[in-house]
Amino acid sequence: MTKIETKEQYDWAVTRVEELLPLVTDETPSNDPRSIELELLSNLVADYSEEHFAIGSPTLVEVMKLRMFEMGLTQKSLSKLLGVSPSRISEYFSGKSEPTLKVARLISKNLNVDARVVLGV
Repeated sequence: MTKIETKEQYDWAVTRVEELLPLVTDETPSNDPRSIELELLSNLVADYSEEHFAIGSPTLVEVMKLRMFEMGLTQKSLSKLLGVSPSRISEYFSGKSEPTLKVARLISKNLNVDARVVLGV
């Protein structure tokens, strides 16, 4: 098998990986058949998972809402932190407007959000 094609194959491979995990340790030689099988199946499972179950990159709004939750901020306190009006925050969250470069910098700095997320790249 060079690629997992179906969900049934994927389920079988995951089950087999779970069976092999307790049998292969750091001390198991790399040429041991179980070690080889575990590595091959793990790679196949990872490839299938990435293709079929991948989670996309978060949006700026999702990250901002998460950071608000983590920091215990309200939209009003976030607006003060970023120096914009609460209605502007609502516009960001609803998709009606995008942060200016100045506000984007403050989001990155004050909320500790990666600049790539802020810029959408």
